[in-house]
Amino acid sequence: MELPEPPWRTGARKPVRQPLTRDKIVDTALGLLEKEGLDALSMRRVAQALNTGPASLYAHVRNRDELCELMFDRVLGEVDVPQADPDHWREQLKQLCFGQVKAMTAYPGIASVVMNAMIPLGPNALRHGEGMLAILRAGGLSEKQAAWAFDALGLYCKAYAVEVTSWRDGSGEELAERGRQMAEYMQSLPPGTLPNLIAIGPLFSAQTAHERFEFAIDTFIAGLRQQTPDDRVGQ
Repeated sequence: MELPEPPWRTGARKPVRQPLTRDKIVDTALGLLEKEGLDALSMRRVAQALNTGPASLYAHVRNRDELCELMFDRVLGEVDVPQADPDHWREQLKQLCFGQVKAMTAYPGIASVVMNAMIPLGPNALRHGEGMLAILRAGGLSEKQAAWAFDALGLYCKAYAVEVTSWRDGSGEELAERGRQMAEYMQSLPPGTLPNLIAIGPLFSAQTAHERFEFAIDTFIAGLRQQTPDDRVGQ
């Protein structure tokens, strides 16, 4: 019969600390990002959550910027990249854009990091880049057209994710208040002044964000369709 360790043996009460790994650091950082937001994320805060010191983290991650890059790449890893199909390239392109945005908005602030500070080059970012370019090429675009479309779509998806995040966090209230003030100001102008801007004001809000994004992506893809020389492509 196996007996428990007696209490006077100090080793019996000390839990074995799991070895620190890069994956564990990234997992912890993403958890903190979901709960506390990007502004609260620091190497020290991640170290605290792991019950260790910041110096331990630097053995696996160079600095906060590298940690954010690793986090962004992990986020992209949650999105499937379809195999390019010339008969369905438009649907695939839209699916990929929506998947990327959904993943980025699930982790508030991560889009801002990649938008402002770096060109993502992690394995998942490269997989997404290669996949999107393959879809664009399958749609009949030239190499240059595919490159520019890839760049434009990437920028727009990140910018949209930043906007959605701002509506969801504390700054959303500030944006709503600023919108209210702008509407009051516009309405106070003499009749006939800026009629088009006044008319479209109510169309810009958190409630219309998804519809606006879908309209932009659909319009962009429709424009790409006009760039293809072969009428058979993308039917």
